[in-house]
Amino acid sequence: MKPARKQRLILITLMVIGAGIATAFALKSFNDNLMYFFPPTDVVDGKAPKDALFRLGGMVIKGSVERPGDGMMVRFKLTDFKKEVTVEYTGILPDLFREGQGIVAHGRLSPQGVFIAEEVLAKHDENYMPPEVAGSLKKPEAPSAGKAQ
Repeated sequence: MKPARKQRLILITLMVIGAGIATAFALKSFNDNLMYFFPPTDVVDGKAPKDALFRLGGMVIKGSVERPGDGMMVRFKLTDFKKEVTVEYTGILPDLFREGQGIVAHGRLSPQGVFIAEEVLAKHDENYMPPEVAGSLKKPEAPSAGKAQ
């Protein structure tokens, strides 16, 4: 093999290895920043990760918002009309946050089963709701008596 050809082969091999390493780093970074959405039913059933960040969405239960102590900590319950999860958040809540409102929170689950939120997002008007929340909030239909076929 001629020296020029050997140098080209080495250069191409190094470029392929470099592209592979760059792809591996990009995929690892993407996977580390990936955040899944779970409704309260999945969190209560144990389907949510115990040691990773995820999104929790649902409706804030009326009468469940508590502000224990003098700090900025807020505790409330989220529901998908099947099950409910207690959420704790320390910080300033969005202006649109209120009871009966649909929200999405980012955070992780504590060993006690309480969702510790790092960020709380509220929907911006009466008609919009994130598709994940809308899908998880479908109320169970009551069986209709005497349904004709």
